[in-house]
Amino acid sequence: MKLLGILFVTFILALLGTKIFQGSWNFLFSGNLGMAVFIIFTGLSHFKFQKGMAMMIPEFIPAKMFWVYFTGIIEIAAGIGLMIPSIRETTAILLIIFYVLVFVVNINSSKKKINIFKADYTGPGMNYLYKERIPMQLILIAWTWYFGIYLT
Repeated sequence: MKLLGILFVTFILALLGTKIFQGSWNFLFSGNLGMAVFIIFTGLSHFKFQKGMAMMIPEFIPAKMFWVYFTGIIEIAAGIGLMIPSIRETTAILLIIFYVLVFVVNINSSKKKINIFKADYTGPGMNYLYKERIPMQLILIAWTWYFGIYLT
């Protein structure tokens, strides 16, 4: 849930900034900026913690490092796409699909107790999945839908 701090803090700062500099609360901009910063941050982490992230991918999927880097690039591109009004809705739809697909990898990671930061098997396991990852995925999907599709 620590990662959600990036989302919420960016949202609040952007919201305050729009009120101060534009004279009104810009929820659409602030919500999408919060998600953009969050998803770009997580995309960049694919390049820092690539070994641990590769361990998350189920055994039957080949070329694990390719998928780690590819999904990192996808996340960075999605963050940029959320900030471009003409492609925001399409980006949000694709990002929600991405969140659902990535959840399968999170289940695999939790079952194996993978610690992506250390690239070993000392992670929190299924407890993390139930108490943190599922709620976080639901928040990310709802947030992306609300700010990227509903308000657009």
